[in-house]
Amino acid sequence: MLTAGKSYQLKIVKNDETGIWLDAQNLGEVLLPKKLAPKQAQEGDLVWAYLYHDSKERLTATTQKVKAQVGEFACLKVVSASAYGVFVDLGLDKDVIIPQNQQKRDMEIGRKYLVYLYLDEDGRITATAKTNEYLDQTEAPYEVKDAVNLLVLNESDLGYNAIINHAHRGVLYRNEVFERLEFGQFKKGFIKRIRPDGKIDLILQAGKETRDKYSASILKYLEKNDGFAPFHDKSSPEEINKAFAMSKAAFKKAIGGLYKTKKIKIESDGIRLI
Repeated sequence: MLTAGKSYQLKIVKNDETGIWLDAQNLGEVLLPKKLAPKQAQEGDLVWAYLYHDSKERLTATTQKVKAQVGEFACLKVVSASAYGVFVDLGLDKDVIIPQNQQKRDMEIGRKYLVYLYLDEDGRITATAKTNEYLDQTEAPYEVKDAVNLLVLNESDLGYNAIINHAHRGVLYRNEVFERLEFGQFKKGFIKRIRPDGKIDLILQAGKETRDKYSASILKYLEKNDGFAPFHDKSSPEEINKAFAMSKAAFKKAIGGLYKTKKIKIESDGIRLI
């Protein structure tokens, strides 16, 4: 059954001066306004569209890039407020309300907050800042090395909290993150470990993919610096991280692999490209 707040591949059933009409099955025919319709769209073609209620409460289709679907978490900016609640920018012509009773505290215009999207009793897209109740508390169905989608949350003493596949919480440890992460950012990641207490450790890259990336980074550095890099066993972790955006342990593993494949020589004062 189709609902508002989600994207579907829908068939064009007719085309008129207002736009193209899509078969939304149980929801009937829905208009995709002309300004958003694909050029040269023909009856019978399939179009990916997101369904929502416009400012006149009419079910409408859009091809605009939407930041989240119903049933998902997102970090959205508050753009206005009223007596009924605040409104966040979802990427639609119409902003989405967070009702007063769905706010944990007063929410400020211009700030981003973690929210969860759901349909209210009238089937309209609504957001809530009370997100904990929508996290899956059941045993996580993941295996170590599984690829997952991550939503980066707040930074903590350990690293970064993240939501996994819009369902579970996990942690990216600070000493294993070698790039700038921002609140609300979506990233690809991997399951590193599922602890006995059910908590999940994450990593942004895994196994051979990580080693290959680090090896390529070292080779690129060597090529740009006359084939030599002055880093060795006594180099500090900070120096290596600044030059290559990786830990000292990862650096040592990567140069070990490059040495075995005879791409570099390891000298007392650094490494040299062969």
